[in-house]
Amino acid sequence: MSTRERSRRVEGIILRHQRWGEADRILTIFTRELGKIRAIAKGARKTQSRKAGHLEPFMQTALLLAQGRDWWIVTQADTVEAFLPLREDLQKTGYAAYIVELSDKFTYEDGPNPSLYRLIIETMWHLAANQPVFIVIHYYEIRLLDILGFRPQLFQCVICGEEIQAIDQYFSALHGGVVCPNCAYKSEDSRRISMDALKYLRHFQRSTYQQALAANPDESIANEVEGIMQWYLTFLLERNINSQAFIREVRKGYQSSINDED
Repeated sequence: MSTRERSRRVEGIILRHQRWGEADRILTIFTRELGKIRAIAKGARKTQSRKAGHLEPFMQTALLLAQGRDWWIVTQADTVEAFLPLREDLQKTGYAAYIVELSDKFTYEDGPNPSLYRLIIETMWHLAANQPVFIVIHYYEIRLLDILGFRPQLFQCVICGEEIQAIDQYFSALHGGVVCPNCAYKSEDSRRISMDALKYLRHFQRSTYQQALAANPDESIANEVEGIMQWYLTFLLERNINSQAFIREVRKGYQSSINDED
């Protein structure tokens, strides 16, 4: 193996880390150049480690990697963007954790995906810039599904193929999209979706991010969109999304503090 192949300079976002041995960490990183990889950061848990502060979850980091027997080895790390606002607010921390958790659970170590890397980084910037969470998160979810081949059908009935009419419809996670009222009985998991909620999902699917910023749903519609997306994503993953429980707990605490002030 040549020297060039044995080491790589990459840029990536840290998805998660776990302890390894007495002082090391195993990192899961989504890189621009290699896609998702696992790498070992030797000595990263030592207090004097120079790399540790650059390898925290949802940090964008420039890395020098050496090819090891099983994993890449991090030999150098420098922060590109720490996204500090995401670490200073519990709600933002929860949503950042949600973004990287979906990125991790929906992907494999199967090569580069620059579109997804760009989406993750841009979403972190939008969240850190205090842009509307409803738009940041659901635009990310819809685009993630598009990039990875799970685009839901939102304009025709997924069973009969007829154009969706401007009335309340149904959604089927099993069939991957909207089911018209005439076909709802044919899908055992059909769940009602209002036309207003469907319009927002369509808006995100066919808009640029700047266009998506026009979305301004009332609370009940925002909750409905969130419920549909959580159900669909959980169905696709076949497991729970852990960061959602944290987000719910933070919301409860935030609401309790508002009530106490009143």
